[in-house]
Amino acid sequence: MLSDEEIEKLLKAGDIAKRAFSIAEKIAKPGARLLDVAERIERYIMELGGEPAFPVNIGVNHIAAHYTPTPSDSSVIPDNSIVKIDLGVHVDGYIADSAITLYYNPIYEPLVEASRRALEKAIEVVKPGVRVSEIGRVIEETIKTHGFKPIKNLSGHGLERYTIHSGVVIPNYHDRLNLYRMREGVYALEPFATSGAGLVVEGSLVTIYALKPTSRALPGSTRTLYERIYGSRRTLPFTPRWFIKNPIDEEAVARGLMELRNLKLLLEYPVLIEKEKAPVSQFEHTVVVTSREVLVTTM
Repeated sequence: MLSDEEIEKLLKAGDIAKRAFSIAEKIAKPGARLLDVAERIERYIMELGGEPAFPVNIGVNHIAAHYTPTPSDSSVIPDNSIVKIDLGVHVDGYIADSAITLYYNPIYEPLVEASRRALEKAIEVVKPGVRVSEIGRVIEETIKTHGFKPIKNLSGHGLERYTIHSGVVIPNYHDRLNLYRMREGVYALEPFATSGAGLVVEGSLVTIYALKPTSRALPGSTRTLYERIYGSRRTLPFTPRWFIKNPIDEEAVARGLMELRNLKLLLEYPVLIEKEKAPVSQFEHTVVVTSREVLVTTM
């Protein structure tokens, strides 16, 4: 059972996430550098008393998930684009995960409305005991009613303290094999819609990582980097730019991450791309399910 103190921290994280989107909507305009947008949102989260639960994800057009800008990324939000902004906030490890889609050409309005409405409908059916397959059915039907496809290999997920993916999967389609029933806990509902194949594939680029816990002895410089990252992130996702202060640092961090990868102590999150490179929309909210009520912390 979640304590009142835990729920209070979840609500605070959700409020910070909600306020961070007010900044995102003001600064994420065509011509804005992706790096500037991500870093401004992350700073604002910290100014409000939270910490990023993961690096701000910015998915332009067919990029569905897991891209955060690198220090050398000079790319900007294109004209006539559709842009997903996915952000996470934690307060003492208690997480709010939320996403919106912005668009700069009216042609994308129906696609954006499909995922937005799917999320609204999904939230309406959340309660203790409901099968997550029923939530997936509602999401799939809503998106298809708007003339699009859900992305079947992306899903909502359970959230636990300092854990983005608890193991609970909330499908974006009617997955009859998923028999899990909602119980007291914290969940992220996350419909993705597309005009493409309805599937994502992994790209070659990785800009987001997470550490695996270990008690083994590590060589000096690798141990230093591991302890530096683990001290602030535990096993939450991070991006190398958070630990790079100068060009020498950049080289050392890159070398250390390679060593951690070789030691199998690093999880990698490749950029996820719609299979047919079709545009993607996404909306996400975090819900807290208790025996008494369902709280949407990010709304």
